[in-house]
Formats: sequence, C-alpha cells, structure tokens
Amino acid sequence: MSAEAEVLDELHRLRARVPLVVGALAASADGLVLAQDTASSEAESIAALTAAALGVAQRLTDTTGQGDFRELLLRGEHGYVATYAAGPSAVLTLLAQPRINVGRLHLEARRAGARIGELVDGALERPESP
Repeated sequence: MSAEAEVLDELHRLRARVPLVVGALAASADGLVLAQDTASSEAESIAALTAAALGVAQRLTDTTGQGDFRELLLRGEHGYVATYAAGPSAVLTLLAQPRINVGRLHLEARRAGARIGELVDGALERPESP
C-alpha cells in the first residue's frame, strides 16, 4: 500500500501526543497489518484478532440498532485495548497503560483514525504505478 509511510507517521504522532499509548497498529478490516508502531512481535495476531472482534462488534451494533461501528474499548488487568474505525476499510488498534486518561485516548484516537481512514481510502482509489 502506497500510504504505509504516511499511516506509520500518523501512528508515531499519536503515540507522541498520548505517551501512555504503548502500541499502535493500523490494519485492514480483514486483519492484514497496514502499519505498526509497537514493540510487540504479535502484530499479525493482534490484527487478526482485531478483525474478529470487529466482526462481532459490527454485528452487535447492527443487531441492537446502534448504527455503524465506531469504537471498541477493552480494559484488562494490565491496561486497555482500544479499536477505532478508520474509514470503511481499516481499523486502528491501540494498547494503553492502565493509568491512561480514557477521554484523551478517545479524542486523539478518533482524530488519528479519521486521518488513517483518509490515507487508506485515498491509496485504494489511486491506481498503482507500474
């Protein structure tokens, strides 16, 4: 994907704005890693699990009449996993420390997700150069 460098830059900027985010991953809705800014060697597994969670979340929002999927927040003993829609064909998944300000996380991640969605959708619309 030609927008990979720009998506990675957006992930870096997000992590700089929200230091308690310890990992960031942009993935296609079907679970392929587009870009990652994380020390985890599990990026492919996280992307695949994100796609599975996205499928369940989309089904749940549809079944309950809540509209299109926007975000999913999971809180574990050691921190948060948050997934945000990034346009119609991508998602942003973040790993955060338990002390994070969740409101700030949402604010910055929604902005980054919108930007990543624009980058991914723009790359999909442009024909590949030979």
